[in-house]
Amino acid sequence: MLEALEIPVPEDPSLVLDGCRRLLGPNLYGTETGAVGDAVVTDTAPERVLALWSKYLQTLLDAMGWAESSLVGRTYQGGCNLYVSASVDQLYTAAYVIEAAWYFCTSELLSLPSRPVADMVDDLVRVAEQEANAPFRALAAAAAARGIDRLLDNDKFTLGHGTGSQTWSTESLPQSPDWSLLHDIPVALVTGTNGKTTTTRLIAAMGRAAGKVSGLSSTEFVKVGDDILDKGDYSGPAGARLLLRDPRLEIGVLEVARGGILRRGLPITRARAAVVTNVASDHLGQYGIMTVPELAEVKLAVHRGLAPEGLLILNADDPQVVETARSVRAHTAWFSLDPAKPQITAARAANRPCGWLENGQILLSDGATDVALIAAADVPLTLGGVARYNIENALAAALAARALGIPDAAIREVLATFRSDARDNPGRANEFAVNGARLFVDFAHNPHSIAAVTSALAAVPAKRRFILLSHAGDRSNDDITGLVKGAFALGPDYVVVAENPKYLRGRPLGDLPALMRAVSLGQGLPADHILMATSPYEGARQIIERLEPGDLALLLVHDDRQKIFDLLASQQAARAT
Repeated sequence: MLEALEIPVPEDPSLVLDGCRRLLGPNLYGTETGAVGDAVVTDTAPERVLALWSKYLQTLLDAMGWAESSLVGRTYQGGCNLYVSASVDQLYTAAYVIEAAWYFCTSELLSLPSRPVADMVDDLVRVAEQEANAPFRALAAAAAARGIDRLLDNDKFTLGHGTGSQTWSTESLPQSPDWSLLHDIPVALVTGTNGKTTTTRLIAAMGRAAGKVSGLSSTEFVKVGDDILDKGDYSGPAGARLLLRDPRLEIGVLEVARGGILRRGLPITRARAAVVTNVASDHLGQYGIMTVPELAEVKLAVHRGLAPEGLLILNADDPQVVETARSVRAHTAWFSLDPAKPQITAARAANRPCGWLENGQILLSDGATDVALIAAADVPLTLGGVARYNIENALAAALAARALGIPDAAIREVLATFRSDARDNPGRANEFAVNGARLFVDFAHNPHSIAAVTSALAAVPAKRRFILLSHAGDRSNDDITGLVKGAFALGPDYVVVAENPKYLRGRPLGDLPALMRAVSLGQGLPADHILMATSPYEGARQIIERLEPGDLALLLVHDDRQKIFDLLASQQAARAT
C-alpha cells in the first residue's frame, strides 16, 4: 500500500492549493498521463506564483531523477494551474511532487521557514519506489508500441476495447499476454456544450443499424446493445471504462464532458473519431477555466485522444470552435449549414472529408465523392427542418459514423427513423399530443441550448404558446436572466415559473422564481399570464390543464422528469381509451 505523505502546506487564504488531480490519459496540457495542481491566488500576481512554483517543481524533479517529465503552467484571473507528466505507475507520486513544490513556493512567499529540500526529496523518492510497478509500465509501453489502447483506474488495467479487451489487477499483470487476442474497436468521442448526448445516441444507433453490437456512455446511462449497464451521469472516465470493458462491444461512443476531461483526462488514446458540437458559456469558473475561449481549449483537447489516423469533426458555424482549431494539429472534417463556409469550400478543394446542408439536403463528402444523404426535413429530429441545431447534430453524427466504418445505408436509415421521443432521445424535444395540442419536453439548461430549442419551436404554428421555466439555484442572477430571455424566443403567451426545491443550492426558497417572474415581466408579459408553481411537476400539471387544440407547450424540465413523463403517458392513455 502506498504510504500517505503529509506535506505541511502553509494555511493562508491568499494562497490556497485547491487540489491535485491525477490525469489518466490525454488532457488539456498534453498527450501524456500526469498530475495537475490548482491554486487560488489573491494579493499576489498569479504569474509570479506560477514562476516560483514551477522553479521548485523543476528542482524536485531534477533531484528525483525525473529528467524526462515535462511541465506546463497556465495562469488565469485569480489563480494558476501546474501540470507535470509522469508514467502510468507514478501518478500519485506526481501529485505529491506538485504539492511539495507548492509547499516550498508558499513558504517563500509568506517568509516562513521550510524543511530542507533534500529531506523532502528523500520522502518523495520513497513514495515513488513504493508506487513503482515495472510490469505495469512495461505492459503499457508494449501496448502503445503495438497500437493497442489501454484503460486505467485505481487498481485495474485493461488493454484493447470491447471484444478485443482483457482486464487485470495492476498487482497481478501478465508478463506476456496473448497479443493476438487484443485489439481496439471503433470508438468515437463526443463533446461540446450542447448536442453531445443527441449526437452520441445517433452514432450508437447507426452502429446498431449496421449490425454491430453498439454501445454508449453518456450523462444518462451506460448501454451495450439493449442492456443498460447502469444509470447516472457516466460522461467521465468511469463510464468509458464500464462500456469499453464489456466483451460484447463492437462499436463504442463516449460522451465526454468538460468536467471529466479536467478531472481525469481523456479515457482513451486511440479513438477513430472525436466530435466537438459547439462551445458556449457554461460551467465556467471551475478548475481555472474562466472564459469561453479557455472552455474551447478544453473541448478541443479531445483531439489528443485520437489515433494517428483519427478524425477530428468540428462545427464550422461556431466561431469559437473555428478560432481555437487554428492551433490544433489533427486530421479535421468540418460540418456546416452553409456550403459557402470557408472551412467547407477549403475541404472540398483539398479533397478532405466534410459535411454540409445545401438546398435542404444533408450532404457528405469523403474527399472524392459528394453524397446527398437525406433531406433535412425527412429527419424527424429536425421537426421538419426547423430545428437547425439537430441538422448540425445529424451532420456531426454522420461524419463520425463514416469514420467508424459504418456504411451510408445504416447512417441514412437512422437519420430517417430516429425520433425526438422518450425511447430514442429522452429529454430532447420529446413531443406529446395532449388535448389536441403539441407539447414538448426538453432538458435544455443553458442560454445556448434554451435559445436553440425555443427558436426552433417558434417556427411551429400555434394558437397559444406556453413554457415552463425552472432551474437550479447555483447559477448567477445574470445567468438566470439570460436563460429566461432565451426562453422568450418561443414568443410565449403564458409562462409557468416553478420552484425547484431539491436544487436550491444556497438560494432561499422563492428567490429564483421571483427573479424569473421579474424577468418575464420585463419581457412584456402581463402579470396574469405568469403562473407560479411549487415544483416542475406542479407546473407541468398547470399547463396541461390549460391546453386546447392548436396550442403549443414547452416544458424545460430539470427535476421531476419521470413524474412528468408518467403524467403525459397517463394523459395519452386516457385519450386513447
